[in-house]
Formats: sequence, structure tokens, C-alpha cells
Amino acid sequence: MKFLSAFLIFFGHASSAFTQIPVFQSGEAGYACFRIPAIVGAPNGELLAFCEARKDNCQDHGNVRIVMKSSQDGGKTWDSLSEVARIADLQTGNPAPVFDLLDPRFPNGRLFLLFNTGFVSEREVREGKAPRDVWYSTSEDFGKTWAKPKLITRQVSKPLQPSFDAEYRFKEDWRSYANTPGHALQIQNGKKRGRIFVPANHSAGPPQANFKDYQAHAFYSDDHGKSWKLSPNIEYPGSNESTAAELSNGGVLINMRDQSGVGKCRILAYSKNAGKKWDTVCLEKQLPDPVCEGSMVNYCDQNGKNWLLFSNLEHQSKRQNLVLKASADEGKTWQLVQVICEGGSAYSDLVIPKNGQIGVLYERDNYSQIVYQILTFLP
Repeated sequence: MKFLSAFLIFFGHASSAFTQIPVFQSGEAGYACFRIPAIVGAPNGELLAFCEARKDNCQDHGNVRIVMKSSQDGGKTWDSLSEVARIADLQTGNPAPVFDLLDPRFPNGRLFLLFNTGFVSEREVREGKAPRDVWYSTSEDFGKTWAKPKLITRQVSKPLQPSFDAEYRFKEDWRSYANTPGHALQIQNGKKRGRIFVPANHSAGPPQANFKDYQAHAFYSDDHGKSWKLSPNIEYPGSNESTAAELSNGGVLINMRDQSGVGKCRILAYSKNAGKKWDTVCLEKQLPDPVCEGSMVNYCDQNGKNWLLFSNLEHQSKRQNLVLKASADEGKTWQLVQVICEGGSAYSDLVIPKNGQIGVLYERDNYSQIVYQILTFLP
């Protein structure tokens, strides 16, 4: 019996050690800090993890690049860091990766990486002192090589200011701009099957109290990235960082951070036509939140039942207590599935790899690590 106990304890510790695998560690490759995780599962079974590599400190602006690592063994080990997005000396961030699996020209899938650039702080951008731009690049070999980035600001934003290499004169005067954070989405069912859908947010005009100059929106492509269109703004002043999942009718649900802090919970917006119109916008008290990012993903269990999974910090004032919740009715009700990290944590991104596991890439220990963890969900 003592031997059996020792055996269970040993393998219990081994399993626990595997549950939090460091992927990006402060100080690695000369970068002071890694933040804003995003992760996707590739058609060949690999996991591809992205984040912002911040050279000098953990601040949101400055010398920032987008980097990537991949795993060929389900997240147990990760290869060396590679830089995947850089535009001149601009701050490059907010990685939003998504695989296009429905373009017949690319039978193995094509990876899109949407990102933003700028060169001053978010506060200065909101004050109208500098613009933010939107780009994408693609990879046909699971992130090993990348095509030249394409600037799509004119299609997916409405700035007043001149930008990286263009003049804009939109009366809406969009200023701050950020994709997601986390993965983007491709619609798999319904009339909009194949649509690449990117949740985002922007500020418009001069700064307002309680960040009411912010609103969430989305943008999408129905022709595999040749052109992009904007969804309407989500009518909740202060709606901010957002994540999206597909609904059973081919529509989408966006799940947003309330930057105003008024609701102390998440904001949900439903669209039956995958972003052309928002049918319902509401505060979701079942999803308390301390004004931070969250991640949502579609999941089909072993019995063929469809779920929405959501990770965020279940706290109304502190960045701690990262949890996984599930909804069997497309976001109407939510149940707690697992406490991922009781202590200090922050941004996270969920992924369903080809092997059907549930994984999460998240920040912990005062932004000193981004780790990968396999989660358990038994409906």
C-alpha cells in the first residue's frame, strides 16, 4: 500500500507539473516581458502560440514585436522563439491568428495573423496624437515562413489622422484600435461558412470619462482575405477587448470586456448573420470580471454535444482566479468547470487542438510567465 501511495503521489506530481508548461518566460531571448497570448491548433496537429515580446519592460507601448513558438507533442515541449511580425521600428502587437481551412487553393490550410501597429502609448493615441494601423500576414507552412504583411486599415477602421503610409479623413475619427486579443474565428456552418471573423475594438473622438469613447466591433472577410468589411459598432459605450465563437445557426456571439467598469461583468452581443447586424447586447452577471481580457471557443464533446467554453478571471476587482466555464445553450447559462489558477493571472486564450483536448495559454505570476495547460471537462 505504501508503494502504491508513493506511485500515485509521484505520478500525481508529474501530471501537475505537466499542467503548467512554461512557453514564454521573462528574460528569454533578451526580452524583458511577454504578454497578450494567442494560440491556435494547426491541421497537422501542431500548436502555435503567439504573444507580444516586449524588449525593455512590460508596458503596452515601446519596443514590441510579435513572436511565436510551436509544439509538436500537444504542448509538452515547445521549440525556440521566432519573430513573426515586425513593421519597421513600430510597436507591433495584438496578434490574432486564425486558420482558413476552407480555401480550395490551400488544401493544408492557410494561417492568417492579424495585428496592429503604432508608436506611442494608448493614452496618446486616444488624445489624437498618433494613429493605429491594422495589418495581416499569411503562412502556408504552419508559421515557418510568412508572406509580406498587407495594410488593411482603410477597410477595417475609420481614422481621421494620416497613418503609416496613407492619408485618411474619416469623420468618425477612430483613434485607439486593437484586435481581439487572442485567436480569431472562421465560420464553419450556415450561409456565411468560410467567413474569417475578427473581433476588435476602437475609441472614437476625444477621451471620455469611464472610457466611454471605446466601443467593440468586428471585421471580416468572405473571400479569403482579398477584401475586408466592418461590422456595426456594438452599442455599449465602454465595450472593449473581445472574443467570439460561432452559434449553431452560423451566427456569432461576441464576449467583451467592460472597460467602463460599470457592470463588473462581461458584455455579450449576438448576431444571427455573423456580424452584419447585432440583434441583442446585454450585461452577463453570470460572468463577473475585473476589467480584463477573456477567451471563448467552440467545443464538441465525445457525445457530439456542442458547447461554448469561456476562460476569464472570476473576480470583480483583482486579476486572479482564472476559471473555465461552459454553456450548453449558446451563452444563456454558464456553469463553472474548472479553476485554472487561483492566484495571480491575467490574459488567456483557449484552443481545441486536433487531438480534441482543451488547452489554455495564459499569463501568470505578475506577467513573468505565459504557460500552457491542458484542461479537463467532463459534461
